[in-house]
Amino acid sequence: MSREGVTPQSEDFSAWYNELVVQAQLVDRGPVRGTMVIRPYGYRMWELLQADLDQRIKDAGHDNACFPMFIPESYLKREAQHVEGFSPELAVVTHAGGKDLEEPLVVRPTSETVIGEYMAKWIDSHRDLPLLLNQWANVVRWEMRPRMFLRTTEFLWQEGHTAHADEDDAMRETMWALDAYTSLARDLAAMPVVAGEKTPGERFAGAVRTYTIEGMMRDGRALQAGTSHYLGTNFAKAFEIQYQDEAGKLTLAHTTSWGMSTRMIGGVIMTHGDDKGLVLPPRIAPYQVVIVPIGRKEQGEEAAAEARRLGAAIKATGIRVHVDDNRPQLSPGFKFNEWEMRGVPVRIELGKRDIEAGVATLARRLPTVEGQGKEQIPLDKLAEVLPGILDGFQSFLLDRAETFREDHTAVVDGWDAFAAQVASGWARAFHCGDGACEDDIKAETAATPRVIASDAPEETGDCVKCGRPSAYGKRVIFSRAY
Repeated sequence: MSREGVTPQSEDFSAWYNELVVQAQLVDRGPVRGTMVIRPYGYRMWELLQADLDQRIKDAGHDNACFPMFIPESYLKREAQHVEGFSPELAVVTHAGGKDLEEPLVVRPTSETVIGEYMAKWIDSHRDLPLLLNQWANVVRWEMRPRMFLRTTEFLWQEGHTAHADEDDAMRETMWALDAYTSLARDLAAMPVVAGEKTPGERFAGAVRTYTIEGMMRDGRALQAGTSHYLGTNFAKAFEIQYQDEAGKLTLAHTTSWGMSTRMIGGVIMTHGDDKGLVLPPRIAPYQVVIVPIGRKEQGEEAAAEARRLGAAIKATGIRVHVDDNRPQLSPGFKFNEWEMRGVPVRIELGKRDIEAGVATLARRLPTVEGQGKEQIPLDKLAEVLPGILDGFQSFLLDRAETFREDHTAVVDGWDAFAAQVASGWARAFHCGDGACEDDIKAETAATPRVIASDAPEETGDCVKCGRPSAYGKRVIFSRAY
């Protein structure tokens, strides 16, 4: 372990991540294998993401609802692809109330089936469309190789479910959700994700088309951070979601579903973190600024009093600030290291000499173009300049992550170059579209097709693996993934 308390990324990225989420007080391991307890610091990050996305969802005309977490097993069996896709991950209740149940109940892995049942009840006429629903919920998918935030048996998410009169309207909804996730990732998480469509082999079970946002982590792997699915009439057929059109004819609705989960927090950690710990974008940081008063006894009390006054002035501007004034037994150096570990964007150090000089020492979590290392700022100017400093740090992290992604992405045409590239980054390559060929690529390199990027130029060529003509009219991004 390094001096800062976590294994360096270069030695073992997985160990770095597993140690960091615990030491930075984001999570603790739950009592059941694969579950997690999200601690207040980690949950605050989720709340900030949730509040922003929830407002976007409501502004677009959706209503929040809440559906049961127990789903009759027969519901899932009504859409064959859906149950087949989820069957290895299902948690099933067979015994309750002291006796065996007449029908097993599935603990919600996703809600297309139960919501489809109620859409069929609530939709009669074309006037009932579109039906735009969303719920914030927990879901259960039994994981064999759990990792906190990334793959846990139980996790938090939102899931949008909508019904539409035709494919065009449903596709507009599908792409709206994809754009909302792309914007959220960039604006809040400072993650420069690539948006686009999944290959048929990577589609959501029961979907006609699946769209995704993919981010590059600092080990070069990809993380799927949000998905949006056009379900066609597959679920409408299974659950008889139909409406009477203007001519009086019964017509099947077209449905969508889309979701983003606490996995996004894992993405933030792995996109920005370093060997000292978390590096948090200001817009998702529980504390954007921490003030550490310095001094012992009377001097310490004077510094703490001034830190509290300064904290109140900063808080009044809307900045999330924390004054670390109630742990006098800990040295300033210990506190500096701790807040670096926990990723606070800006630290303010305040001692007797600073107060006498009318200044405070400001340190960013990472040096930026605007501010290299520490700098002294007049106390009466701090509240005024901090919003600009935080915005600058947010932009710096987005640019830094984008540069890293571009530096670790390459266009490749030959197999040897492809295999070398996906070992540590992303490869843009042609692919034939054959699922068996995808399987061969995965078996040899552990890489999978992550996304057919929406903004990729139109190109044709020969499959990087088998040499057959490409199927998508574009290159596909391949990578190892979480």
